[in-house]
Amino acid sequence: MLDQLFSMKGKTCVVTGGSRGLGYYMAKGFLSAGAKRVYITARKAEACNNAAKELSEFGECIAIPGNIDSMVEISVLVKELTERETSIDVLVNNAGTGWMEKLEDFSEVGWDRVMDLNVKSPFFLTKELIPLLSAGASHESTSSVINIGSIAGICGETDTFSYAPSKAAIHQLTRNLAVALSDRHIRVNAIAPGRFFSKMTEYASQDKELYEAELATIPLHRWGSETDISGVAIMLASTAGAFITGQIIPVDGGTTLVK
Repeated sequence: MLDQLFSMKGKTCVVTGGSRGLGYYMAKGFLSAGAKRVYITARKAEACNNAAKELSEFGECIAIPGNIDSMVEISVLVKELTERETSIDVLVNNAGTGWMEKLEDFSEVGWDRVMDLNVKSPFFLTKELIPLLSAGASHESTSSVINIGSIAGICGETDTFSYAPSKAAIHQLTRNLAVALSDRHIRVNAIAPGRFFSKMTEYASQDKELYEAELATIPLHRWGSETDISGVAIMLASTAGAFITGQIIPVDGGTTLVK
């Protein structure tokens, strides 16, 4: 029974920002759980291709390099997926970025770049992929969209003035899309990660004093691991999550309990 509940057998998945960090972990998790095929996208072609090669050890992984922060690039990705597949079962909107500046110096480009990639792109990519997401979906076997939010979009204690609002926006977009797409048998949920090891968090993980100070504030006293994020993603994309939609799930070691 457990094998069936959490099985990804026969599922075709798309993971944006899949060449490293959380996206890589989730792609690996889907393949390890038996996914038929996983497509990953990333801005840097070499990194994307290398990641797909590594992930192919666990199942079929195909790289489609591209920067999806523009409508042109989104159209290119959708066109390629449509030429390759008649349906997809899982879309993970993981690609994202941050911007660190003091409030007094915060720039328009720091606002627009983050909002475009973190909010605008997931919305329009999901919209354009509705035909593929709904093509194989049914009342008994739904498709799944997983948006990657952040506890920064829940907690008020942050100096990421565009990143945190962008993640709060993706949380609300998740709820809106869950209602809008329910009749098409597409479930939409969001994972709100706390601290995980990634390129974006290197500034903290490589600063011993800062890192240890952060661990002290997290109830479970550690950062998240590969299986912490992939396990929740598999649950949401598999039969185990078939009755879950419109939810924001913090995966944060309890951080939102104390902040």
